[in-house]
Amino acid sequence: MKAVEVIDDLRRRFPHEPEYIQAVEEVITSIEEPYNANPEFERYNLIERLCIPDRIFSFRVSWVDDQGRVRNNMGYRVQHSNAIGPYKGGVRFHSSVNLSILKFLAFEQTFKNSLTTLAMGGAKGGSDFSPRGKSDMEVMRFCQAFITELWRQIGPDTDVPAGDIGVGGREVGYMYGMYKKLAREFTGTFTGKGREFGGSLIRPEATGFGNVYFLLNMLATRGIDIKGKRVAISGSGNVATYTAVKLLELGAKVVSMSDSDGSIVIPDGLTHEQLEYILELKNIYRGRIREFVDNYPDAATYYPGERPWYHVKCDIAMPSATQNEIDGDDARALLAQGVIAVSEGANMPSTPEAVKEFLAARILYAPGKAANAGGVSVSGLEMAQNSQKMSWTAEEVDQRLKQIMADIHTQCELYGKESDGFINYVKGANTAGFMKVARAMMAQGIL
Repeated sequence: MKAVEVIDDLRRRFPHEPEYIQAVEEVITSIEEPYNANPEFERYNLIERLCIPDRIFSFRVSWVDDQGRVRNNMGYRVQHSNAIGPYKGGVRFHSSVNLSILKFLAFEQTFKNSLTTLAMGGAKGGSDFSPRGKSDMEVMRFCQAFITELWRQIGPDTDVPAGDIGVGGREVGYMYGMYKKLAREFTGTFTGKGREFGGSLIRPEATGFGNVYFLLNMLATRGIDIKGKRVAISGSGNVATYTAVKLLELGAKVVSMSDSDGSIVIPDGLTHEQLEYILELKNIYRGRIREFVDNYPDAATYYPGERPWYHVKCDIAMPSATQNEIDGDDARALLAQGVIAVSEGANMPSTPEAVKEFLAARILYAPGKAANAGGVSVSGLEMAQNSQKMSWTAEEVDQRLKQIMADIHTQCELYGKESDGFINYVKGANTAGFMKVARAMMAQGIL
């Protein structure tokens, strides 16, 4: 395989899908050597089969708003690969959702799920519907209409959706309720469910907690203690806020957060009281991060319409908002102020130029498919609990999560450690995730 030829062909076939092409290019350029070391892969044209999803569903979602008007959105589900388990991946409701973004997310999810050591394939779905500014009843009607179109394509051993941007416990509850009514079964078809009807303890916290656990494993390779380190976080959803919760618990200083409207920088670091305010603001009142400065005017500065990276001095960056939020200039700004580690809580938040800068600087850099795998890992644990019709304690789930993140780090180290001791986590994560899926595909024949 020549990676450049594969990319050129995909670019020709899918010319309007830049996020998808970016995700594929990042993976296959880093696995070219191990792929070519296994000539049987090329005989079965494995790389092309792995790049193109198994199937894609697209559909219109019609729903009625509170004024009685009929509204229409697009809905999608990309089932990328079920080579190692049922399709598994989140549902995203956001105005930016399109097929390119969902194909990139499903592609990434396939390798992320492979790294978890759990039996889960890769998928992603969503809609260009945005819950922001909608009433609870409007969100409910949309979720029910969305699942009415999708329910025949999902199931506990077929495809198990979860939450993502714009889809939290409320939205999962509405979708699962409609699925249960239509399918006439009570199963673990969704993860991220409410605790009262099959959800797992610490599932909302899992992506943020897991990212911190992976960061701790990285820091340990260089004998660095997290205590006292200044950590810049982007985002203020579940991933960002629970990353902050765990960091404060460990004695680190959280010096920034953001949302799609802008960023706040807190030079002295968030206090526990201030973090509780943000958790309440975002999860209960669904407010905006700028309101933090209204409540704590002396503690923070608000930068409307800007990401935090140029405005905050930090030792560690944990981008936890969305794709491509750190570009080359942002990366150089972070490196200039002495950042020692970047651990991604979002999916593909660093552009290719930014990744090159981090790797060239030889800092600790963890791509999202490794660092943010904690969320889907606990989703897998939720599936296991549902199949057993039982619940585990928070301590048991957390311990399993810690072990999974340590195991992912071990796999990255195995495949990514270079002769001088530097661990290339991009190469390590991509190779480890790819090899498991590739071997499963080879064993199952041409499908």
